[in-house]
Amino acid sequence: MEREELARELARHAYRRGQFRLRSGELSTEYVDKYQFEAYPRLLRAIGEALASLLPPETEVLAGVELGGVPLAVAVGFATGLPCAFVRKASKAYGTQRQTEGAEIAGRRVVLLEDVVTTGGQALEALQVLHREGAQVLMVLCVVDRQQGAAERFRDAGIPFQALFTLEQLRSYASQ
Repeated sequence: MEREELARELARHAYRRGQFRLRSGELSTEYVDKYQFEAYPRLLRAIGEALASLLPPETEVLAGVELGGVPLAVAVGFATGLPCAFVRKASKAYGTQRQTEGAEIAGRRVVLLEDVVTTGGQALEALQVLHREGAQVLMVLCVVDRQQGAAERFRDAGIPFQALFTLEQLRSYASQ
């Protein structure tokens, strides 16, 4: 799927207007519903392929934060053949009791995948987990950047960041 068609499809499926409370606690009249763009296999495949084209060539593992980052990591994994790791928000008291599951990340070059970022808080928490478990994080890639401080926070943390689209771009496609 070409970039313009992907943006149109993403806006059609996931861009919403109304009253929404974001993870950051802020209220917004715009929302990007990640569950809508992750629920349609054709769209998720196209997003995975687009994100795969942005990966640094030295990437060894893809990491996704529960819940929204998991299907993204798998979609990019299908596009590249790279293994995936999944970052939990908290360790479970059973099983492996780890905060990361899936592919081994210690000593490996990892790209963190996120769905929609506002301030980057969730991704920054996941980066701490990945670093603590020995990963060398190359960058954060996301589908949509709401442009409300995430890029600056990643820069301040020394982590390269790139988004497929900005909220402004989706807004323009939604109004077409």
